Amino acid sequence: MKLGFIGAGNMAQAIIGGIIDNGFVSKSDIIASAATNETINKVAEKFGIETTLDNKETAVADILFLAVKPAYYKQVIDEIKDLPVKKSQIIITVAAGKTIEWVEDAFGGVRKIVRTMPNTPALVGEGITAACPNSNVTEEELITVLSLLETFGKAEVVKESMMDAVVAVSGSSPAYVFMFIEAMADAAVAEGMPRAQAYQFAAQSVLGSAKMVLETGLHPGKLKDMVCSPSGTTIEGVKVLEKTGFRSSVMECMKACADKSRNM
Repeated sequence: MKLGFIGAGNMAQAIIGGIIDNGFVSKSDIIASAATNETINKVAEKFGIETTLDNKETAVADILFLAVKPAYYKQVIDEIKDLPVKKSQIIITVAAGKTIEWVEDAFGGVRKIVRTMPNTPALVGEGITAACPNSNVTEEELITVLSLLETFGKAEVVKESMMDAVVAVSGSSPAYVFMFIEAMADAAVAEGMPRAQAYQFAAQSVLGSAKMVLETGLHPGKLKDMVCSPSGTTIEGVKVLEKTGFRSSVMECMKACADKSRNM
């Protein structure tokens, strides 16, 4: 099975790294194309895979990832859509705002398409990817795609109508979490903690808290209550967050993100 990547940025590299580390295919079965020599040289050196500046060389792969920015989708698809490829080829899209219908129309023919939205924690094998296949993808093919996506984290099938929510809750949310970690660390530094240690404490607390949600199955509100002792320090901090609109800010942030995805 030959895997191709048109676009070799951070997300593509995260996916490639996961695939290689998990032995899904060998390095010799992966090819990536990018717009600059700098990028393809970096990727070739980092992963030992075949690279090229010619998207057409990549486009004939059995499973093809379109990992360029949404603004370049039409340009790239126009370049490769008329190439002779196997009828069994599966195209995996990685772009906010590009619907399955849009991609089908852009290719102008019957194609097997799986729309996905991964996130950057894939770089450390902890991503989560939403996947939505079109009607041409068989159950067996979808299982193969999900196995591929799970080489760099978790993967779940979602309805396409949920994709804009996925962009907000997972695709873009690492940025919000990084801001939260940075803010907590800044506050710890203000209290006298060395910065490197502050980042360590803040990041580990977020990691552990997330693990508790996933592994206990308890409602996040219940887990919050478990930390909040009567008349204690935690409930005092929670009171300030509620007063300053913490929840509302997060929800409005995610709504803006989903709206942007919906209107791209």
